[in-house]
Amino acid sequence: MRILLVEDTHDVGEAISRRFETTGHTVDWQTDGRAASEILDFTDYDLVILDVMLPGLDGFEILKRLRQNRNAVPVMVLTARSEIDDRVSALDLGADDYLVKPFDFRELEARARVLLRRRSGGEATNVIACGDVMLDRTNRSVHVGKREVQLKRREMTLLEILASRPGRVFSKDQLLDQI
Repeated sequence: MRILLVEDTHDVGEAISRRFETTGHTVDWQTDGRAASEILDFTDYDLVILDVMLPGLDGFEILKRLRQNRNAVPVMVLTARSEIDDRVSALDLGADDYLVKPFDFRELEARARVLLRRRSGGEATNVIACGDVMLDRTNRSVHVGKREVQLKRREMTLLEILASRPGRVFSKDQLLDQI
């Protein structure tokens, strides 16, 4: 899936990007709020991970603009701001989740999986069943019947896209954009 990470702290941004890319996601990383807001005007994402304190434009303003433009992309706010008022404000502006730094990568990944599940059809688990194909998003494994099939990262991503939206026809450009 395609993720926009908006994070101005380089070591945090690099670590998050690397972690999601190793599990097969495409990550576009922006360090400037204004640039991120402009990208969101013309690029579709499956998830946005958004810091609040950013140069150019803060995360709350980006979130506000997204929702005013009727963009329903799931947004996870990831910030050091831990006050209840900040959490409530973000959720009221349309954030789907709020995670406070420092965080555990396992929790970040689990929360992202939940938001991506909702985006791709509302599955309640990390397992996608399509015919006799079972794809486990958590373990990044695929079974056809009782046999496990080893797939490369891109193959896994492509299968996940197709299996999570059965019956939908994708153009080559749409698939390349998500891979």
